[in-house]
Amino acid sequence: MQNASESSLVGEEYEVEVGPVAHGGHCIARTEEGRVLFVRHTLPGEKIVARVTEGEEDSRFLRADAVKILEASKDRVEAPCPYSGPGNCGGCDWQHAKPGAQRRLKGEVIAEQLQRLAGLTPEEAGWDGTVMPAEGDKLPKGEVPAWRTRVQYAIDTEGRAGLRKHRSHDVQPIDQCMIAAPGVTELGIEKQDWSQMATVEAIAATGSSDRQVILTPLPGGRLPLVELDKPVSVLRVDERDGGVHRVHGRAFVRERADGRTYRVGMGGFWQVHPQAADTLVKAVMQGLMPRKGDTALDLYCGVGLFAGAIAERVGEKGAVLGIESTKRAAEDARHNLEDLDRVRIEHGKVDQVLPRTGITETDLIVLDPPRAGAGKQTVKHLAGLGARRIAYVACDPAALARDLAYFREGGYKPRTLRAFDLFPMTHHVECVAILEPVTKGV
Repeated sequence: MQNASESSLVGEEYEVEVGPVAHGGHCIARTEEGRVLFVRHTLPGEKIVARVTEGEEDSRFLRADAVKILEASKDRVEAPCPYSGPGNCGGCDWQHAKPGAQRRLKGEVIAEQLQRLAGLTPEEAGWDGTVMPAEGDKLPKGEVPAWRTRVQYAIDTEGRAGLRKHRSHDVQPIDQCMIAAPGVTELGIEKQDWSQMATVEAIAATGSSDRQVILTPLPGGRLPLVELDKPVSVLRVDERDGGVHRVHGRAFVRERADGRTYRVGMGGFWQVHPQAADTLVKAVMQGLMPRKGDTALDLYCGVGLFAGAIAERVGEKGAVLGIESTKRAAEDARHNLEDLDRVRIEHGKVDQVLPRTGITETDLIVLDPPRAGAGKQTVKHLAGLGARRIAYVACDPAALARDLAYFREGGYKPRTLRAFDLFPMTHHVECVAILEPVTKGV
């Protein structure tokens, strides 16, 4: 019997032809012996040498990197970022693909997940098969969209800021992240010594000039005197309870979308791409078409982005209930929407709070669940409320497809589905599905 080290295939190389793209930023290939490889840094149709990075003799599949390109795809480009490639930064999946090809690959992943997990063709999902770039992201050849308004830097043993390697705790020190927004880059995080820190997160609001860094010290680590290239507020993560505490400056940043300003406190959630909030609000409102006097639910509501947009449109006789599990975000949502007395925000988990509200019917629902999706029980509950339309905002096509299958069991079908490339250079993609009852008219 072989021991673990003898059965490992890490470092083995295989010459393979690359098959289709798969969910997760890699493509599928098979060795001559029939082993399945999930290969990064390659593209469909290429002939490559793949080096195994994870897996053993009895593994169901192996993970690998393309370390030599024997026959390149027409969609391949030289990666603009010097830290991209096998063994380097794991933040970007598609630096080596043309922008149009990246969106096409994401579209193929969405289509595959819809078919496999929901049994839906693009036509049945009301989707034209395209992934739309965000406004301003179509750039000249060789330029990369600088879109990431939040970057969490890992700190290596020498105190240098960097980004983690793929599926690893190892840190790749960097001089600059190409996809970081200008407001992050101008802070100069990479030039500082962060010796007693585990991570440094930088946030650059797009709705204001607010800049923020969130420091997570190593156990027993002392906070440095933060002197960056631009004015910035500083927060720290408590190693005992994981809470975020203000050190100096504002405890929040101000963001703006759909004509409203939103306070986002203590590193709370806000869409990372500068155009994302407005893009998604527009897609959701176009799909829901709120009417004066409508009642609506905004689930996983964060700081109140969709609740605010709906409340503006349903008028004084309408009503909106938002539910958010993070206490600070729920407090921010109440603050952000305090001028709209038709909005109520409840703090707690959706699957626990919603049944307690006693709500048995509503006109509209928007849900923007975490990456894992809403899940069968929550979807079943929502399907029983008789909403005229439901907007489902999804950052993971697999979770979306699973929940669409549950919605179908509850009598709802997709009317339209739109996909947006709000995470260029990565495998991530945002979708907005609009659902309606199968048996009822609009």
